[in-house]
Amino acid sequence: MFEQEDPVLQRLRPLALALPEAEERVSHGRPWFAVPGRPAFAVYGGGTRDPGKVMHPRSVLVHVDDDERPARLQDPRFFLPAYLGPRGWLGMDLDLERTDWTEVAELLDASWRRHAPARLLR
Repeated sequence: MFEQEDPVLQRLRPLALALPEAEERVSHGRPWFAVPGRPAFAVYGGGTRDPGKVMHPRSVLVHVDDDERPARLQDPRFFLPAYLGPRGWLGMDLDLERTDWTEVAELLDASWRRHAPARLLR
């Protein structure tokens, strides 16, 4: 469901793995980023459940704060991913040239903080 050499994944991967103790594993055919023993804080690629089941192969799924969701969903770059969406996650479409990678790093950091153990947050 993904290519290891995908240039967008190559740009995303170091941002996710720069977070303390973050590791990458493949689950359900996609790269998942997590701290060992904790739930994932990011997933590369996803899709929607709505009629038509739109795939977003070059996207990142992150767990966002509830108060951010409505505003982010007004932005056409964001979508509600299947399965994880009802649990507070959003997807963001990525493009190598047009994506604000600082924003992506901030979203990854915020999602990581929701899932990281307390010892790392200190």
